[in-house]
Amino acid sequence: MGKPIIFLKESLKPDQIEQIKAAADDYQIIEASDSTNAFHEEDIVIMLGWDKEIGPRLLKNPDSKLKWVQSISAGVDSYDLASFKEKNILLSNGSGIHTISITEHVLGILLAEGRGVLRAAVSQKERQWKDPSFDYRQLSGQNLLIVGTGKIGQQLASFAQGLKIKTYGINSSGHPSPGFLECYSQKNMNRIIKDMDIIVNILPLTDETYYLYNEEVFQSMKKGSIFVNVGRGPSVKTDDLIQALENGQIRFAALDVFEEEPLPADSPLWDMDNVLITPHISGITDGFKEKLTAIFLANLDGFIHEQQLKKNQVDLDRGY
Repeated sequence: MGKPIIFLKESLKPDQIEQIKAAADDYQIIEASDSTNAFHEEDIVIMLGWDKEIGPRLLKNPDSKLKWVQSISAGVDSYDLASFKEKNILLSNGSGIHTISITEHVLGILLAEGRGVLRAAVSQKERQWKDPSFDYRQLSGQNLLIVGTGKIGQQLASFAQGLKIKTYGINSSGHPSPGFLECYSQKNMNRIIKDMDIIVNILPLTDETYYLYNEEVFQSMKKGSIFVNVGRGPSVKTDDLIQALENGQIRFAALDVFEEEPLPADSPLWDMDNVLITPHISGITDGFKEKLTAIFLANLDGFIHEQQLKKNQVDLDRGY
């Protein structure tokens, strides 16, 4: 039996690896990028990031010692949560790492669209001085519905209020959340959504949120509203979204995530003038590795000394 292994699928800086070594001197640190370091994968106890080849093998291997995986993303819908539960493997996510970047991404898009910056970029290419048909708008005073009132939703609500945007939230039970004028339960979303100018999806993907945005929901929206998705692609039934965009029910959609990624080249979304496509980049942030390492080190301390995690432990039944 070899020394227990911390397997680093995510590449870290040398000083960050040294911090991990200092905190876990009984463990061997294996970097996925180092192909010269031979090891027995059954000895992996902790995995930082998810190796799509080794990970599934360990879930099927009765000799596996895997006890904890630290995901680098907030969403964990790609993990086999049932197997994690069956084998008593802890899972923690990267919630909190992406709050500022996603908030700035959403507000940047809304400002650029409303003030005609997106249209101006097209006009510049066409050497057109001004598009007289463009309807300039201000964000101040508009109703913003943030679907998902976790850390990212709260950060977005806080920043939006600085722009005098009226912020409302949707969560599982309708419980109050910081930064929101009022929150509603997911089951009551269709009732409140008709009064919203902007709808932003930040929900994780679960059985309850799969295809949450379908024809019924889009038809319940205020005609001419804006839809932004920085949550999960399969929360949206793409064909129904396209129909809502074509008939003007939704005036503009900014999409960072999709049912199928990369977005297929033959998708009608590419050619729609009222759609902005960003290739799953809203969560990219500077200082990402520092933020991830801070979460990992806090959890590593809890795992070694208390056999429990201190931050962002995922409820394997709920999926977040």
